[in-house]
Amino acid sequence: MVELVGYRSVGGVGTLTLDSPHNRNALSAPLQTQLNAGLRAALADPAVRVVVLTGTGPVFCSGADLAEQRAGNALGPELMIDTLTRLWDSPKPVVCRVNGHARAGGLGLVSACDIAVAPDTATFGFAEVRIGALPAMIAVTCLPRLAPRAALELFLTGENVTAARAAEVGLVNRAVPGDALDDEVARYVDMLRRGGPLALAGIKPMIRRIGELPLERALAEMAELSRRRFRSAEVAEGLAAFADKRDPSWVVD
Repeated sequence: MVELVGYRSVGGVGTLTLDSPHNRNALSAPLQTQLNAGLRAALADPAVRVVVLTGTGPVFCSGADLAEQRAGNALGPELMIDTLTRLWDSPKPVVCRVNGHARAGGLGLVSACDIAVAPDTATFGFAEVRIGALPAMIAVTCLPRLAPRAALELFLTGENVTAARAAEVGLVNRAVPGDALDDEVARYVDMLRRGGPLALAGIKPMIRRIGELPLERALAEMAELSRRRFRSAEVAEGLAAFADKRDPSWVVD
């Protein structure tokens, strides 16, 4: 089997690398199958505290494998659903190191990650409309990141925009010079490794739950959640470490 997704775990960081530069890391069935297997491995490994998703070559991901589509060899949407769900619901923080240009389904991956950093030379575009298709599935992860008018503009026009514009409208967190990309990713990873694992796992469900509730009920539920957390062993360790002027036990060097 040709390896299309690399995986390594070092220092509490599980890194998944799309490695299919011959077709610009397109989301072929074999690549998605390997990506899902890598995500399962990273999420199941207790030594992994943070997941990093990146790619090789000048393109992070060009979207669907159109050669597969034309040949009628593309599988159903289940693989992409699995990929986006694992990224979106990951209890471990996921950082997208956007190594280059991202198009269409590639933007679904970027948006499904918690934090995304891109080089200022990268461009981003929802190309679906230009072949008569819709960015339907990836809209599920992209729309929560995008300002509504920006979403309409980008979906309707198919225009490729700069990394600076992508950061402005919420597709990525930071656009940095190419030679600063690894340092910026490392900065985020270091900050994330300092958070309590259970606290980190609770952040996304907390944010989503608050968005579902009216103010009074949200305040009541979050007060109870706060009380439970302050009674936890993790907070006890965090408070003890603060008093002792040391790192908590979960911090990985």
